[in-house]
Amino acid sequence: MMPIRASELTLPADMPADVPYSFYSQPRSLVSRPKYREQSNNETEKGPGRYGNIMVDPRVVRGNVLSVRPPPPQSTHEIKRQRRAQKQGLARKLTQEQIQPGTPEPVEGREHVYVQTELYLEEISDRIIEVDGECQTDEFLDRPTTPLFIPAKTGKDVATQIEEGELFDFDIEVKPILEVLVGKTVEQALLEVMEEEELAQLWSHQRAFAELRNAEFAELQRLEEQDRRIREEKERRRLEHLEKLRKQKETAEKIAARAFAQRYLADLIPSVFNNLHDSGFFYDPIERDIETEFLPWLMSEVEETLQKKVLGRTMLDSLIRMVVEKRLDEFSRPPPPAPTEAPAEEPSATDAAPQVSGEADADDQPAEEEEETDQPVAEE
Repeated sequence: MMPIRASELTLPADMPADVPYSFYSQPRSLVSRPKYREQSNNETEKGPGRYGNIMVDPRVVRGNVLSVRPPPPQSTHEIKRQRRAQKQGLARKLTQEQIQPGTPEPVEGREHVYVQTELYLEEISDRIIEVDGECQTDEFLDRPTTPLFIPAKTGKDVATQIEEGELFDFDIEVKPILEVLVGKTVEQALLEVMEEEELAQLWSHQRAFAELRNAEFAELQRLEEQDRRIREEKERRRLEHLEKLRKQKETAEKIAARAFAQRYLADLIPSVFNNLHDSGFFYDPIERDIETEFLPWLMSEVEETLQKKVLGRTMLDSLIRMVVEKRLDEFSRPPPPAPTEAPAEEPSATDAAPQVSGEADADDQPAEEEEETDQPVAEE
C-alpha cells in the first residue's frame, strides 16, 4: 500500500455530487526508497505523506464494507426534495398494495391452505436434516529425534605424558581424606547414639508424667464422684424432708376438715335423710314391687274382664233385640185362612215364643258361664 497526499483524495470538478465514493488518483512515477527504514526519532523527517498505521489512512473504509457509503453533505433544499420524493414513493407503494386483489375469505366449513407456488419447491420440516460425513487422513510418521549438536572443533590438539608417581602418591594423598571421612562417620554415630539416649530419657519422663497425670485424673474423678454422691444425698434428704412436711400439713388439713365436716354434718345428715325419706328415695322394695308390677297387672286383668262382660252384654242385647223384632213382625201379620182339613199340628206362635226365649236363654247361658269363669280370675 503506497501513501498518497491529501490533495489526491479530492473529487474532480466534473464528477457529480450524488455519485458513490470511488478512489481516484492521478498517475505519477514511483519514488525510490531505501531498503531499510531510517533509524530516526524525529517523525517530521518522514514527511506528511508517509503513513505507517492503517487506522489513520483515509483510504481504508471503516465500518461495514457491505453498506453504502453516506453521500457528501447536501443543501437543505436538496434534502427536502429527496424526503418529499421518498414520501411519494411510499404512498404510491401503499396504494398499489391496497389496489391489488387479495384472496377471498373461505366459505363456511373450509379454510385456506398455504401452498408453495415457486418454480423450485422447498421441503419444510421442523427437524434439521443432519448428514454424517467421514474423512480419512494419511498416517503421519513420528518426527525423528534431533541429533545432538556437536560444535565444530577449533584450535589444535596437544598431548602430555605423565609417568607413575610424578604428580601424587595415592596412599599418601588419600590418608587425610580417609581421616576426615572416618572422623565424620564416628562423630555422626556418636550424635545418633546421644540422640537415641536423649529420646529414651524423654520417653521415660513422658511415661512418668502420663502415669502421674492419670493418677491425678483418677483421683479428681473419684473426688468429683464423691462430691456428686454427697450432693445427690443432700438433695434427696431435702426432698424427703419437704415431702414429710407436706404430708404433715396435708394430714393436719384433712383432720381439721374432717372435724369441721363432722360438726357441720351432725345436724345435717338426719334432716337430709328425713327429707329423702319424705321425698320417696328410701322405700320398701316389696311395696315398690307391688306398686310397680302387681297392681298394673291386676288393673289390666280387671279391665280385660270388664271388657269381656261388656262384650257379652252387648251381644245379649243384640240377640234380644233381634228376637223381639222378629216376634213383632210375626204378630203384625194377618192370620192365614183356616184350611178344610186339619193338617198336622204346627207349633203356634205362642209355642215358638218359648222356643225363642229358650234360645235366648241358651244364648244367655254362655255369657253367665263366662261370668262364672271370670269370677275366679277377679278373685285371684
